[in-house]
Amino acid sequence: MFNDNPNQNNIIELKDISQSYDGGQNWIMQDLQFLVEDKPNQGQFVVILGMSGSGKSTLLRYIAGLQKPTKGQVLVKGKPVDESQRVSMVFQQYSSLPWQTVLQNVSLALKFQGVAKSEREDRAMEIIKLVGLEGHEKKFAQYPSLSGGQLQRVAIARSLLANPEILLMDEPFGALDIKTRLTMQDLLTNIWRKFQSTIIFVTHDISEAVYLADDIYILKSQPSKIVEHIPINLPIDRSRSTKRDPAYISLVHEVEDRMVAVSEL
Repeated sequence: MFNDNPNQNNIIELKDISQSYDGGQNWIMQDLQFLVEDKPNQGQFVVILGMSGSGKSTLLRYIAGLQKPTKGQVLVKGKPVDESQRVSMVFQQYSSLPWQTVLQNVSLALKFQGVAKSEREDRAMEIIKLVGLEGHEKKFAQYPSLSGGQLQRVAIARSLLANPEILLMDEPFGALDIKTRLTMQDLLTNIWRKFQSTIIFVTHDISEAVYLADDIYILKSQPSKIVEHIPINLPIDRSRSTKRDPAYISLVHEVEDRMVAVSEL
């Protein structure tokens, strides 16, 4: 989970992270260490599990630069997170700008970077096609013009265009119906393989975690700390049939057992 080796190429590091909201009288997170190694030409899919209130979303907010810990360092590719190096994040709540079209939403980061309109729209359309939204690019990014699954595709496309290397996702499929959720899981695994991204994904769904991840970390709370690391030794290419595989079913049971054990710490 953590390595002080200065020669180690790491894409994300959280060092000695502690969080208090009352001047140090109570710590909701204390001395947390978290390391995601850089794996070129491969990427990683890391899933974070934990009981409600264990700090899963807070951890993502640190990496995204949306919150600073009381103590400790947050490094992305060896550099402190700041305004010049923010990481995009996909939330459970739909985060698109409803007064703008799908195309405008997806190309937003490039607009802020000063990329010319024709170039940013061309690049945005490539991602829009990839996530299955071609034909919807001129619709406003709001319900009911788009379904819940389509709105999450907009958010994923926007994040990918902003930074395909790292994608943070905070329970992005939690509000979706089961059919749409399964479709989005497969879309995400395809994106991971195509871009070889490092994806940090928070969920409460253990079966989803095992299906998507190549590494699972479990947080305990009071104070929050990573206490379990479970490598998921399944083939990288996964499909619906993977969920019938005895190895997959065994891993789901193992993660369930460890989650229960952590909840009792």
